[in-house]
Parts: sequence; structure tokens; C-alpha cells
Amino acid sequence: MTHNSKTSTLRRLRRLSHLLDNAIPIPGTPWRFGLDPVLGLLPGAGDFLGTAFSAYIVIEAARIGIPRSLLGQMVINILLDTVIGSVPVVGDIADATWKANAKNIELLETYWDSPQPEKQTDWFFLVWLLLGLLIAVTLIATLSLLVIKGFLAVINF
Repeated sequence: MTHNSKTSTLRRLRRLSHLLDNAIPIPGTPWRFGLDPVLGLLPGAGDFLGTAFSAYIVIEAARIGIPRSLLGQMVINILLDTVIGSVPVVGDIADATWKANAKNIELLETYWDSPQPEKQTDWFFLVWLLLGLLIAVTLIATLSLLVIKGFLAVINF
């Protein structure tokens, strides 16, 4: 990947991260949130959508050539975001403050700013990493839906 295409990719990922984590200001406060916690309000499906956008950032980071350790950190940030966001109401508020995508862009920019030798993307590692993320998000979404179903059964909805 050329320097110009890496710069273009980084710019595109910054915009996506901003949209997901910081696009919407809360009037009268310094706080912002994005579409990620809003998507999290959709039980189950919101977790998948948010994770898909976040995983795209990881895939593009891998294309740039960041090392396995940073890819792992990025996926851990996404998992924490998903776990935190799966708790009804409180989780959505916490999800708005965790901002996994902004943290992942920060990791990518830190790597970008330090001169590193060009590395080949380890696609096999990335596939296993994202497969693990998919399994974890599926389990979390299923658990969330079961809790909602149980709650609705208790209140005879």
C-alpha cells in the first residue's frame, strides 16, 4: 500500500470513527456521542451493526500493516464496547463514553506516526481474530435477546 493510499485510508477511517463515536454534540456540554450507542439501542441487531463498522476499521488497519499486537488491542476495545453496551440502559450510556472506535483510531495513528518497517498483513491471524469477535458478539447478542424475552415473559407482554 502506497503512502498516499494509506493517508487516504486513515482519513476515511477517522471520519467513520467520528461518525460512530463523536458526531453528535450534547448541547451545553463538552460531551459528544455517535451512532454506535444509538445502534446499541436495537437489541441484538445493533450489536452486530456496531461491531461490523468497528471490524471494518480493524480490517483496514490490517491492510495498512499494523502488527498483530495492535490488531489484538483493537479487537479487545471492540469486545469491551460490545459487552458494556449490552447492559440495558446503563450500558448504552457507558457505551457512549467508552468510544472503542476513537481508541482504535488513536492506536492506528500512534503506529502511523512512529517510523516502522513495512510489514506484510497476516490475513490468517486477522480472520481468526475477527471470527472470535463474531462468535463473542453473537453470544452477547443472543444473551441480550434472551434477557429481553425473559423480561417480557415476566411482565406478560
